[in-house]
Amino acid sequence: MADIDEILERAEATDYTADNIKVLKGLEAVRKRPGMYIGDTDDGSGLHHMVYEVVDNSVDEALAGFCTHIEIVLHLDGSCSVQDNGRGIPVGDHGDGRSAAEVALTELHAGGKFDQNSYKVSGGLHGVGVSVVNALSEWLTLTIDREGVKWQLKFHRGATAGAIERIGEAAGNGTLVHFKPDPEVFSKTDFSFDQLTSRFREMAYLNRGLAISIRDEREDREAVFNFAGGISSFVQFMNKNKTVMHDEPIYILGKRALDAERMFEVELALQWNDSYTEQPVCFTNNIRNRDGGTHLTGFRQALTRVVNDYCEKEGLLKKIKDPVSGEDIREGLVVVISVKLPDPKFSSQTKDKLVSSEVMPIVQQVTAEKLMEFLDEHPNEAKRIIGKAVDAARAREAARKARDMVRRKGALESSSLPGKLADCQERDPAKCEMFVVEGESAGGSAKNGRERAYQAILPLRGKILNVERARYDRMLSSNEIVVLITAMGTGIGPDSYNIDKLRYHRIIIMTDADVDGLHIRTLLLTFFYRQFPEIIERGYLYIAQPPLYRAKRGKKEQYLLDDAAKDAYLIQAGTEDVAVRGQGGQVGGADLQKLVRKIVEFRSVLERLCKRLRGATDERVVAGFVKAAHLTPELLEDPDALDEAMQVVGDWLHVHFPSMGMPRMQVMAAHEQDGHHIGTSIEVKTRQSGVTRTTVIGGRMLGGSDYKLLRARQAEVTAALGDGPFAVQKGETQIEIDDFEEILDKILEFGGKGVQLNRFKGLGEMNPEQLWETSMDPTKRVILKVRVEDAVQADSIFSVLMGDAVEPRRDFITANALNVRNLDL
Repeated sequence: MADIDEILERAEATDYTADNIKVLKGLEAVRKRPGMYIGDTDDGSGLHHMVYEVVDNSVDEALAGFCTHIEIVLHLDGSCSVQDNGRGIPVGDHGDGRSAAEVALTELHAGGKFDQNSYKVSGGLHGVGVSVVNALSEWLTLTIDREGVKWQLKFHRGATAGAIERIGEAAGNGTLVHFKPDPEVFSKTDFSFDQLTSRFREMAYLNRGLAISIRDEREDREAVFNFAGGISSFVQFMNKNKTVMHDEPIYILGKRALDAERMFEVELALQWNDSYTEQPVCFTNNIRNRDGGTHLTGFRQALTRVVNDYCEKEGLLKKIKDPVSGEDIREGLVVVISVKLPDPKFSSQTKDKLVSSEVMPIVQQVTAEKLMEFLDEHPNEAKRIIGKAVDAARAREAARKARDMVRRKGALESSSLPGKLADCQERDPAKCEMFVVEGESAGGSAKNGRERAYQAILPLRGKILNVERARYDRMLSSNEIVVLITAMGTGIGPDSYNIDKLRYHRIIIMTDADVDGLHIRTLLLTFFYRQFPEIIERGYLYIAQPPLYRAKRGKKEQYLLDDAAKDAYLIQAGTEDVAVRGQGGQVGGADLQKLVRKIVEFRSVLERLCKRLRGATDERVVAGFVKAAHLTPELLEDPDALDEAMQVVGDWLHVHFPSMGMPRMQVMAAHEQDGHHIGTSIEVKTRQSGVTRTTVIGGRMLGGSDYKLLRARQAEVTAALGDGPFAVQKGETQIEIDDFEEILDKILEFGGKGVQLNRFKGLGEMNPEQLWETSMDPTKRVILKVRVEDAVQADSIFSVLMGDAVEPRRDFITANALNVRNLDL
């Protein structure tokens, strides 16, 4: 054993002294290790968790009975605000010279959820939610309406930017939290309206009487949720694209006393459909538990026992030997479980799994009592539910026989890998990856270009079976699916599946970027989502991103991922030794690249705005009103301003589109049936390619975020260059142009000179070296990890796109038709 002198010598040699022990104070720990508190800061999950934390506090006010409305706004500058009409955070002195509101936002483990007086039930437990949001925000402004006074407190990266101020009078009570995520923390700071909408729709289902609205100023989108049916409506929403086995969801509500002071409430709604998968959604105090927990376990145990007891009592299982299993009973079941209790225990701060032991027996008891009552009182519905479970049991037996048959042939045995699989040499799954490749041709290139030590290649022939519409027995009759299952090594089915036997911890789908390739990718995603969800949950499934283009200039060759990368390449090449001069300034180099990217955004947003306007819109007219006129919604009611705007736009169109002819413009006034004036607009009729187009310029356009963004980008160009005409200078060549959008055209033209640009139609066009360099080399490739952010939305989209019902799929295509950029026919 080493003596003390030797130990001291080692300590001195490694320079590990008392000075190396650091204590992170206040919110410093959050900024140092944000993943501990909100999850990943790179993929968007942590970013949206910031909004959830703030909204959860408002929902807790609703649970306490003091809040009826929550409004979330996504602002143009990338910030987010959450406002409620609850009691408002207390503003009194906390005893140390700081207000209680400041303490709540600057100290970890500070809040009103630690006793049972302010909140009997709440989702927030640790007092870290809103303080974490403050710590990870570039700035945060807290506005509180309380007892007739409006207070405001500002923060910068978690630090207080001054004492709380009284800024006016307040008509009611409430709290407004306005924050902007810090780009120093988050690599991605764009909020997803769809992702947030899904979460807040759930919130509204779980809280009858609570209205939640979300508005996106960036894209003029808004949604308002308020559901009188509660979680029964939630179940119906989840089943809207499926055929249900009984008309109304089964609703269960029960309350039990945990002790003299604490109450427990369990609420369930369940309904069976004709699909083959179970879809449980669990909540504790309105917080989504993605991994379930003791409440889900208690429900499943009660469901299996009650159904089998009912079957035995009614003699419904005479045609099968054994009782139906829990898996058979839950086939096609959609269930929402919501429990409310004081001081729940979770597996982590993200609250993905409930671990409170007292929950399971109470959920079992309540479920068993109410479900047996339902089955006894509704014998017809009970027979349909049992009939589906019996069918599932028969299919399970058929699937077992099919697996046995396949095993006897050697296809599913781990010792017998499929012949088309080019396996790797490494045997540690954590170091291995398998590329699932479309077609034998691409598979051949991949096999020759791979790193044999750790990369396996599995080429698939044609399109695999759509498993959304097939049970195990039919699925196992598909040779390509059996080959894929065998290559993975996990087995399939309750009696043989073992995720720990997975042979590759990176399964990479690599298909062509055409319609057939995307369809094959979708079929594979459906297969993994429905049959191997744990592979996705563990982060083992990826999508390769082979490049669309190869650009060659001289001896230099570069691969470009997509159209955006192509434009960026051409812009960079086209701005070399180029300067643009206007009446008010000159721009070149890196500044010119930034300016051109703003023009790219201008053109994209203008195209989007024209698509959103009603009728056969003429993009030239919209561009004229954006660039030449200076209308606002208020000026629409000013006749002089309207006359001036129409004259200016008419002149602008005549200069820039002399062949289009003089447009016919007239002012239109809209009135309600009682004659009340509700708005004025300008109607412009033009001819384009022999077709009359009618463009309406009204308050809807002028007040929208797209119009504001276009005017902002135009103002930035004007600030840099002044007004036109513009001169584009490259070497000795100078080109005069009138419109700033033409700057982009000239830059792209310059960038394309001397460049050989090839578009790959498929992976088979690449030789092995190209495929390795672009799509398989871990040091250079781009791959996307497949994640399920919203299980309800994911299930819905798979049902719509891959299910039997045609109407929902047609509606989906119609609703998203305008969003198509490149349609490969």
